[in-house]
Amino acid sequence: MVTQLQSVGMIEFTSIAAGIEAADRMMKASLVEPLMLKTICPGKFVVAVHGDVAAVQSAVDAGMSSSDGTVADHFVIPNINDAVVSAMACATPEPTGSALGVIETFSAASSILAADTAAKTADVDIAEVRIAMGLGGKAFCILTGDVAAVSMAVEAAANVVSRSAMLVRKVVIPSAAPEVLRNIL
Repeated sequence: MVTQLQSVGMIEFTSIAAGIEAADRMMKASLVEPLMLKTICPGKFVVAVHGDVAAVQSAVDAGMSSSDGTVADHFVIPNINDAVVSAMACATPEPTGSALGVIETFSAASSILAADTAAKTADVDIAEVRIAMGLGGKAFCILTGDVAAVSMAVEAAANVVSRSAMLVRKVVIPSAAPEVLRNIL
């Protein structure tokens, strides 16, 4: 079971060394807990922290100030949807609905932001959030549900990600083949 988190902040770095240095500054800057500190493809480093909104914002600000031009993307999400955290941890329940939505992004951070937006927009299941491992630095999230909900969620998520030019592609498949669902989820 994944613990409910108040707020999550993430910075995605193009430099591993800069990411590790920023992680240290973030932990020292405010009372936050690490959620994810790891290397991702292609040679990037992500730092995600959680805690109350003000502490997370302070930590992200500290990490950004030490980044020296190496930030690929970042976010602070107050009240992150629990389904997004579960999907990041690969701890999701069996998806429901026949429609399948995919939001593909150029960064790990934007994929998580897209998943959170989708989950808060419509009644969809966040089936997966895959961040930049074996993907050449890209990321994606997959959601399921009924066609109307998936369409609305994908559109809202794509609009948010497009603002930072991080959207690669969005897809809604109204009635996904069972073989596809079994093999990608």
